[in-house]
Amino acid sequence: MVSLLTAKFRSVWPLLNERTRRLMAASEARALGHGGVSLVRRACGLSRKAIAKGIREIEAGTGLSPGRIRRPGAGRKPIAVSDPRLVDTLEAMIEPQTRGDPESPLRWTCQSTRTLANALRRRHHPVSHVKVAQLLHDLAYSLQSNRKTEEGQAHPDRDAQFRYINAAVKRCLARRVPVISVDTKKKELIGNYANAGQQWRPAKQPRQVRGHDFPSPDVSRVYPFGIYDLGRNTGFVNLGTDHDTGEFAVASIRGWWRHEGQRLYPKARTILITADAGGSNGWRLRLWKLELQKFADDTGLRMAVSHFPPGTSKWNKIEHRLFSFISSNWRGEPLRDYETVVKLIAKTTTAKGLKVTCRLDRRKYPTGRKVTPEQMKQVNLQRHTFHGEWNYVIRPHQTGRSHQALN
Repeated sequence: MVSLLTAKFRSVWPLLNERTRRLMAASEARALGHGGVSLVRRACGLSRKAIAKGIREIEAGTGLSPGRIRRPGAGRKPIAVSDPRLVDTLEAMIEPQTRGDPESPLRWTCQSTRTLANALRRRHHPVSHVKVAQLLHDLAYSLQSNRKTEEGQAHPDRDAQFRYINAAVKRCLARRVPVISVDTKKKELIGNYANAGQQWRPAKQPRQVRGHDFPSPDVSRVYPFGIYDLGRNTGFVNLGTDHDTGEFAVASIRGWWRHEGQRLYPKARTILITADAGGSNGWRLRLWKLELQKFADDTGLRMAVSHFPPGTSKWNKIEHRLFSFISSNWRGEPLRDYETVVKLIAKTTTAKGLKVTCRLDRRKYPTGRKVTPEQMKQVNLQRHTFHGEWNYVIRPHQTGRSHQALN
């Protein structure tokens, strides 16, 4: 009898709610007569109390109003009601000022839901880590990573410089003057080291890499210097293997011009370069300007340069139009050798048609190279009236070619 009842209940049980299950079980128990409640209890799993309640509802002929499953106030009380101090205790634990407080049970610990649940239980608030997560969501908390927004003290002419650069870029693009955004991507280790990100692989077959990435000085590194052509949505990456210096930065621009620029812009007389305020292409770096002068003399081109204000490198177009896609393309892939890096960068594309060229540069670029005041006097540099330290033009010393005006 029990097995027949079990099969009967099992066929419809998933389709019923709490109330209809109780009434169905009560109906079967009444039909079976004496001992029916015990048989139904074993068959469906409801308690004797629930079945008896259903029998009373049927016999009384009165039940809940349509659409209700329980009477108002019935059922288990929410944990925040049965334990009214729980929420306040939880909030006190996760407030930032308690971190490091000697009285806090979570000082200098990772505030995971399991850690919070254990700490609450020690304070006589029995709760599971799942319920802790639900309470945190109810309190408008969520898991969040750091966001890079603070840029230090903003320069008073920060926005004005952005507008100045934007106007210069638009003016040059309209005249088909080459406009390039340049910067050095962070250096990368060469070898079987972990690379951030994930990639699709057969289940439970992750790539095996070194357990630690604290390399010795003799481990090879690469310095990807990028040139992004704003007008054509193309990228050129010079992969240096020595040091990231001002000489290397200009050599990378020179490589772009020889490989692509002079072919794409045969009538160009000027190149507009937008760059960060620091690094190997910083506005304070003498070597950067000296090497640009050599490049200008060799090609007869004017080098018009505009630097972004200090602390605003993320606004440089190359960051989110080239470097971000390179990082996405090689995510989770160990950069085992130079060939791997070159191929991964060169295969970077986007839905908007980005194409990237990558070349390996094994030349030496020694650090500590000094530029004397006498050498700086040879730089034919003309500062713009607006922040001439950030906006300037380096003209070739001798050329028979006419130059386009930027101003």
